[in-house]
Amino acid sequence: MTMIAEETFQRPVGELLRGWRERRRLSQLDLANQVDVSTRHVSFVENGRSKPSREMVLRLAEHLDVPLRDRNQLLLAGGYAPIYSEASLHSPAMLAIRRTLRRLLEAHAPFPALVVDRWWNIVESNAAAALFTEDVAPELLSAPINALRLTLHPDALGGRITNLAEIRASALGTLHRQIASTADPELQDLYDELRGYDVPGGERTPPGPTPEVVVPMRLRRGDRELSLLTTIATFGTPLDVTVSELMIEQFFPADDATAEYLKELF
Repeated sequence: MTMIAEETFQRPVGELLRGWRERRRLSQLDLANQVDVSTRHVSFVENGRSKPSREMVLRLAEHLDVPLRDRNQLLLAGGYAPIYSEASLHSPAMLAIRRTLRRLLEAHAPFPALVVDRWWNIVESNAAAALFTEDVAPELLSAPINALRLTLHPDALGGRITNLAEIRASALGTLHRQIASTADPELQDLYDELRGYDVPGGERTPPGPTPEVVVPMRLRRGDRELSLLTTIATFGTPLDVTVSELMIEQFFPADDATAEYLKELF
């Protein structure tokens, strides 16, 4: 990652901005209208004929919905200091964030809940999340545990999810959209790895339409089949890179039998 970051910083800021504009499928005219500048100015910035001010870099990044991590890279490429901090989750500055996460996780019990970072590595979880680490190959439980790898690997939940094709398609679709949004090479590597996993029966595509509004994850535990729905939440208006990339994934019972079973279990 360090080498990739250094290569990114060496690229001109205009080239990086053009890449983000094209990734968002905007024309120079579209972007110019959004930022309230001339198309000529956007063109000059992108081809290096005009050096954008710090404020212009940030305005363009805001309208291009560039992640905070990459906004710092744009500033560095433009010759400016980064403005978004990147504090460790375990630093004193993040105490309020850690407390908030812990309250959310504990309040969700007895149902599982996780906090993952940008790369889907689990950074926090509640006691009920132990449901997902039972009978998992030890090498998959070495820190950092990756939530998507844990879900799809055949030696993890991939061997216990009875509707794996549907869950696999949903997970890969989510990851593919995230890659399109961030252009993160680590996420691309993860996507390629997950796509290469064997699927029982050779099935790699989801079944046809179903009457369900949301597809639950159907997970075997002993002689039971649990049915779980999932939601993902993020922090609003973050100003720190680490906080902006955190995702809280909460699992809810999709039926009364699963709810009662989890209440007894945890």
